[in-house]
Amino acid sequence: MRLPVLAGIDGSARAASAAHWAAREAVLRGVALRLLHALPQFPGASVPGPALERLRELGAEVLRRTVADLTERHPGLEVEARQAGEAPADALLAAARDAGLIVVGARGAGGFEGLAVGSVALRTAAAAPCPVVLVPGHPGTFAERTPAVRGTGQVVLGFDAHRPAGEAAGFAFPAAEARAARLRVVQAWALPAESVSPRSLVVTEEDRATWEDQEVLGLSDALRPWREKYPRVAVATDLMLLPPAEALVNASRSADLLVVGRRTETRTAEGRLGPVTHAVLHHARCPVAVVPYAA
Repeated sequence: MRLPVLAGIDGSARAASAAHWAAREAVLRGVALRLLHALPQFPGASVPGPALERLRELGAEVLRRTVADLTERHPGLEVEARQAGEAPADALLAAARDAGLIVVGARGAGGFEGLAVGSVALRTAAAAPCPVVLVPGHPGTFAERTPAVRGTGQVVLGFDAHRPAGEAAGFAFPAAEARAARLRVVQAWALPAESVSPRSLVVTEEDRATWEDQEVLGLSDALRPWREKYPRVAVATDLMLLPPAEALVNASRSADLLVVGRRTETRTAEGRLGPVTHAVLHHARCPVAVVPYAA
């Protein structure tokens, strides 16, 4: 059974953008799209019955309009819709058990202006058992772009050959193949610590070239199994002498999708986003896929 794509919606323009991205992804995968609307939560306050019923009606109307819009744009797409009584993040994480991918707006209807990523998106990305795509919340930075000419798109994979995350590569390669897009593998690297110690302030070009060649070989070796499995994917590798978050944010400016890994701890129920992933989610200029992998 091929699991559906799950999209959380709340009536906001950002959530609508995420739903459209999710619909296109479901079409690419040949699976159903499942829309989920969770009722707004008011911590510490009880909502009177009539008000609660009105919220349900509004949520049902948001679902109805979204389903109608998406099925009109994608006539062959199977779209399911349901409401949940739990808090949005709880509802998404519960539904994730039966989903192959979750798509959310990086920021929903709540929060304050200028907030790049909301709490629901962060918690979902940190704790979901399946990959999560966050569609940027900055108006104007992400046009719902689909390359006009097939084969002109670009997927970026953040990769570390020293600690390769096979799950992230396993998401990025088929994503590039399905889109007939180029795959750009970005690895940040740094000069060896001993080369920048107070005792050696000068790094020769020869030493730098040697270290860079070693990084290139290591990256090539780590990617070889994936290149062989997906021979139709055009792969370019890009070593950047930059901090990882800066390298990935820079690469996101020309990408249609950025893929990063998230390490999971089997002994904890909740996940945690590392500092690099956290920074990327706040500053990336394209949708970001966060792919969990076992520590």
